[in-house]
Amino acid sequence: MTRVERKGLTRRALLGRAVAAGALAVAGTGFIAAPDAAWAMEVSVITPEQMATLMQMARDIYPHDQVADRFYAVAVKGYDDAAAKDLVDAGIAALNAAAQAQGHADYLSIGWEEDRVKVLQAIEGEVFFQTVRAGLVTGLYNQKDVWPIFGYEGESFSQGGYIDRGFDDIDWL
Repeated sequence: MTRVERKGLTRRALLGRAVAAGALAVAGTGFIAAPDAAWAMEVSVITPEQMATLMQMARDIYPHDQVADRFYAVAVKGYDDAAAKDLVDAGIAALNAAAQAQGHADYLSIGWEEDRVKVLQAIEGEVFFQTVRAGLVTGLYNQKDVWPIFGYEGESFSQGGYIDRGFDDIDWL
């Protein structure tokens, strides 16, 4: 029996592409939606690919598997600004160039976190990297919705201080 190979699109692939194109037409090109959660973000100055690169970069600089992507999106949303556009354009170009120097198409196409970290280490002295890293400290960890994930109860001054509230309840020490 001979096997016949079909070339071209299957009905399922055609319908999938039509739905994706329709959604893109409705949402516009400056829109990022998470495939694994119910959140979305619109970008106005930088491209969605640049925002996705910033989010992946943020995840690789401060990796927390238990922290959802939406918190990283909030942390890097400030770079979707006209004042930061030149920094982001040049920085992501340098990031992609460092990825290409290591044999990858671009930073986002690197599948392994270990390989992405090597690319980040190649540019860690650059102003772009240092600016994003420093901004993430406050952009990510100052979100009150993130605090319970890390077990932080917030400031304690208004509730009498740490001596009277939780100073000795550390169960991991």
